[in-house]
Amino acid sequence: MTEKAHYHGHRKRLREKLHKDEQSLADYEILELVLGTVILRSDTKPLAKELLNKFGTLRGVLDAQDEELRKLKGFGDSLISHWKLLRELFSRYMESGIREKKQLSSPAEVAEMARTRLGRKEKEEFWAAFLDNQNRLLSWERISTGTVNTTMIYPRELMEQALQRKASSLVIVHNHPGGNLTPSSPDIEITRHIVQAGRILGIRLLDHLIITADTYYSLKDEGHM
Repeated sequence: MTEKAHYHGHRKRLREKLHKDEQSLADYEILELVLGTVILRSDTKPLAKELLNKFGTLRGVLDAQDEELRKLKGFGDSLISHWKLLRELFSRYMESGIREKKQLSSPAEVAEMARTRLGRKEKEEFWAAFLDNQNRLLSWERISTGTVNTTMIYPRELMEQALQRKASSLVIVHNHPGGNLTPSSPDIEITRHIVQAGRILGIRLLDHLIITADTYYSLKDEGHM
């Protein structure tokens, strides 16, 4: 049997397994099928197993940084682009439950939304959830991108964006790539500046959340606001 006949037959069996009972697929088999949408003319099982061996879980594979993925034989630009698309699809799927709510009950819901997108980023990003006077989400946007341990935010620019969106309140979020939830002195200082700027304009800062892959820290709950 030729290699082509082998992987075509194997892929056909995997697709049949998917249609019959998708939960019966092993993790590496799911990866095989995903990889096969881009790699059309070769066996994807070795790469699927290598990905799991290197990154441990499907979550680890999906969250892997582009530079690490490029080190694997066969993981080129087309797959990198496909992985970006998968990450964005998954992030938007996880965010959609919050976006579709008529009213947010607590900043913890923003933390849930943010953790999927920001939890495993290697650089700090600053995001804001802008809310109306009934705590409905108007907009969820990235405000800035920084380095591995800092990102800049300017209260005046943040308030300008809040005014443009006719927001009554907001929740701000940034990630700590190193996994340490403790707020830095600049984190606390900028929070207080934003609170002060918001008071002048009648826009409430409900919370400032620090995000890691597994949990979050609320500056409000810890008495920094």
